[in-house]
Amino acid sequence: MKTKIVLGCALCLASITSHAEVNISGFASINAGKVLSGTGVPQFGITEPTFLADYPIVSVYDEDVSFDPETLMGLQITAGLSDGLSVTGQIVARGAKDFDAEFEWAYVSYELNENWTVQAGKKRLPLFYYSDFYDVGYAYVWMRAPADNYTWQIFNYNGINLLYSGSVGDWALSGNIYTGKEEDEENKLLSDFFFQEPTKEIWEDIFGGVIQASNDWLEIRLTHMQYTNRRFRSGEVVVWDDATGSTERDGKFYGLAVNADWGNVFILSELNRLDLGGDLDTKMITLGYRFDNVTPYVSYAEFESEADDGEEHNTTSIGVRWDFHSSAAFKVQFDKVKDKSFGEAVAGDSESITIGIDMVF
Repeated sequence: MKTKIVLGCALCLASITSHAEVNISGFASINAGKVLSGTGVPQFGITEPTFLADYPIVSVYDEDVSFDPETLMGLQITAGLSDGLSVTGQIVARGAKDFDAEFEWAYVSYELNENWTVQAGKKRLPLFYYSDFYDVGYAYVWMRAPADNYTWQIFNYNGINLLYSGSVGDWALSGNIYTGKEEDEENKLLSDFFFQEPTKEIWEDIFGGVIQASNDWLEIRLTHMQYTNRRFRSGEVVVWDDATGSTERDGKFYGLAVNADWGNVFILSELNRLDLGGDLDTKMITLGYRFDNVTPYVSYAEFESEADDGEEHNTTSIGVRWDFHSSAAFKVQFDKVKDKSFGEAVAGDSESITIGIDMVF
């Protein structure tokens, strides 16, 4: 059904070609991987070595070589309707979701002037530096955005946002203010992996902002978001506070990204905190060096909860990206996960290898 809806919407977009300037672009990742060794989490039903490569869409590798977890293909259609008005749709089919095509983005934009643009519809939550091009593997050096850092169960929202783009002296400036909500009837991460029962996740009263500044070698990005969370497991509402009986909890997200690029050498870093009555902290740092079209890198990412029985895990990655074509890159990456969670282990310790090709067209 989802595929039929997507095809119908795509045909509707295509039907306006005679009235608008239409640009079509695409991206794809053909990836394969396997777990080399690992512990699993037998007490939670994970009996074999497992590597959770991508949290939101539950890309899981085991000891058998598989292409399904991270292989995907996307198509983006943007139609300019003149006078600053445009409409954008992005369709993605993922191996982790049986290659069912779904609209990830669908929004309308209106340019108020050369600096300000208002948008409305379905978009990606701009929590992280790579959120806007999270699915486009060609856009970043790793095999995937570091999972311990890019870990939340909700990554889209429906709402409205205001974009700014300008400059001050040698600094380019951009900003984004947004508000909306997201209601996921059967959240994949919570339903398929953590709870293994149908789980409805609701984030409402979302309000956030992003500001980003960059010059020729340094880039700094600050972000903040707040929201209210409600959850239903097997149709029953989750009570967050037994003392008050509250079925709502407020979350506040804070993020800082600092990237430095000196041509051959570059450093990427992110530091985030989610306050849900207790702090959940994530961080990531990557060091890379470009030898013409070959880029080796090392990366470390970590997730830590202050709760006594909460999550605590980290991943050390070593990889190489080879830009063998102007629109394609070959990548290979080794990941070593240490799952130090007490009582709430995620997937256990593991060592894994993945290879793939990322393309844009």
